[in-house]
Order: sequence, then C-alpha cells, then structure tokens
Amino acid sequence: MSSNVPIHQSDLTAPTPQNTPLTHAPIAAGLSRPTVPDITEDTEAEAEQDASPTTGIGSAGIQAAMLGMVQGRLAGLVGKSSGYIESLPVGVKKNVEALKGVQVKQTELQSQYKRECLELEKKYLELAKPLYERRHAIVNGSAPPTAEEIAAGEAYSLKDDPEHTPLPADTAPEPAGIPEFWLTALRNHIGLSEIITERDAAALKHLLDIRISYLDKEQEKPGFKLTFVFSPNDFFENDVLEKTYLYQDELAYTGDFAYDRAIGTSIRWKEEKDLTKEFEIKKQRNKNTNRTRLVRKARPTESFFNFFTPPPPIDDDAEIDEDDLEEIEEKLEMDYQIGEDLKEKIIPRAIDYFTGKALEYEAMDDSDEDFDDLEDEEEDEDAFDEEVGAIRRRRS
Repeated sequence: MSSNVPIHQSDLTAPTPQNTPLTHAPIAAGLSRPTVPDITEDTEAEAEQDASPTTGIGSAGIQAAMLGMVQGRLAGLVGKSSGYIESLPVGVKKNVEALKGVQVKQTELQSQYKRECLELEKKYLELAKPLYERRHAIVNGSAPPTAEEIAAGEAYSLKDDPEHTPLPADTAPEPAGIPEFWLTALRNHIGLSEIITERDAAALKHLLDIRISYLDKEQEKPGFKLTFVFSPNDFFENDVLEKTYLYQDELAYTGDFAYDRAIGTSIRWKEEKDLTKEFEIKKQRNKNTNRTRLVRKARPTESFFNFFTPPPPIDDDAEIDEDDLEEIEEKLEMDYQIGEDLKEKIIPRAIDYFTGKALEYEAMDDSDEDFDDLEDEEEDEDAFDEEVGAIRRRRS
C-alpha cells in the first residue's frame, strides 16, 4: 500500500461467480507454488565470472537493478498526461467524446448483464434448496439416507479413486447423522482453520447448518445473507447467528458488484463465556487509602466469532494514516473473502470440505494466483505444507 489518500468503497470489488477477486485473501493463497531449479556449482561459478570487478554485482544483478529503475520511473508516470490528448484538434476531440458516449451504453449493458446473472443465481439457489434440506436431514440424523443416495456416493468415490474400497453392505447408516460435520468442514478451509481456536471449536460443535439467502428487491440494497443455525449450547443464547453482505447500488468500474458493508448479529453471550474476549485479574491500589483490590478486566482476542462483528466501512472523507489504512483494508478484504468463500465454496460443496477433497480443488484454482517473489517461495511452501499437514492430522 503506497497511497496516503482514503480508499473508496467502489475500490472494494465483491467476488462473484463471474468475478475473480482483485487480490486473494490468505484463504485461497499459497496452495500451489511454482518451483525453480536449484543453483548448481556451475551456475554459481558463471555468476562469479559475470560479476563486475568494481561493484561485485553480476550482469543479472545489474539488469535487475536497471529494470527496477525503469519500473519505478513508469510507476511515477501512471495517471499523468503525455499532452497528446490535449494537443488534438477540436474535431478529433469530439470523436473522443463520442467514444465515451458509446462506452456509457456499453457499461449500461454490462450492468444489465450482471444484474440478470444475480437473478439467475437466485433462481438456482431455489432449485438447490431441497438438496440442502436433504443434506441437513442426513447430517443431523432427522432422516436416514436412502439406498440410492449411498449407491450414488459410492459410485462417485470409485470414479474419483479407482482403489476405493466399498463399505460393507450389511452395515446400516448411523441414525445420529454425522457428528461435528460443519466444524470439520470449516476447519478444512485453509483460511478459516487459522481463525478457529480450540475454544471456538467447543461452540462450533453445536453448529447444525449454514444457509444462504439473497436479499429481496424490496430491501435497501442487493446482497446476500449467511445464516448459522446452532443447537442449545453453553456459550450463547442465540439459536441463529446471521451475517448480511450488502452490495452497492452501482456496479464497480470492472462491471462487477462492489461491497457496500456487512452487518452481523449481536451475540448474546452467557456469563463469562464470551469467546471474543480474554479475561485477566489485575491488582489495583487506592492512592489515598493504600488498600488493594483485584479487578477482572476483559481484552479482545482472536476468535471465529469476531466474524459476526465486521469491520466498519471506511469513510471516504476520513483522513487515515497509511499503516492504519492498510490494516483496515486487509480486515475488510478478509471479511469479504470469507463471506464469499462461504457463499461460493463451503455451502455448495460442504461434503468436499468435510472430507478434505476441496483442498485439491483449491490447488487447481491456484493457477490463477499471482506468484510470490522467488526468495519467499520456499518459506511459503513450508508454511502451506505445515498448514495442510495440520488439517490432515485433524481429519485423521
């Protein structure tokens, strides 16, 4: 982040099925990294021979330095006029203005297309609801799976893995359903696994379902709502926790929906059970009487349930320090990306996240990721392998 000016909400583009995020949050990043050949003794010797006798810098280093200077010079020219447009005759300038008028109509057509895509998403969500309800019934044991459903699942597993061993036919399905289904699915998402603490897990064991719905046209803005359904637990009184994401009325410059803000449910925590806070006992001394007392103070802590207290949008007119702005932007991007991943990935493919199969899909999607600097690659790969290993250990 190199800008000192406040960001505008239109710059935060909401990823949709037709839109790739501008920058990927850590959720989807790092699943597959390109490899580079090891440096051999021969290449090291060549580099030494190429090194300048005065600077000690090889030709490759000099080229890299020059390239950096050129890129820096070009970056400084971004947004600055070369004077060419201003020098055009008035008649040609009118042609330029005419093209802008054509672009206006093209933008209107793109906007219409995106809004119709949103309506199509709503249509197919309605078609998928009976399947989601069936999944909910099997997961929570309110209805047993049919023989046809089991057979279809076995066929899918065999197609995916020719060495798959079919389950014994004489064993009946477990009537209690699948324990900790949603907790496991969430933990098998690389980004969410980093923010779900052990304390959170005790509460998320009571998570019965995650649902999605779109906002009606009559509501203030377009958007969608995520609904988390819980069984009675020792942590909070709510049966349902919701997170609503609102889009801006006008599409972003890219032609996609842009986030406006997010609204979360206020959690009614039971006494001393707030998972978003840590409590510590401090000793205080009265300045006048010299008497001491013990005071219990709360401080914020990392928790999955902070998801329901989203960061507020940035005020366009607010003057914000560059470091603070970068931190706020990162939090907003992470919040939007988690919501989008729940909507587009975890809810539709929950069984793949439960089994860990989704990690393979994430790896395939990594071909669209921006590459990191080569010197950071090995460190990133080690961190990713460690994270995947932790997920697999939890699965086993």
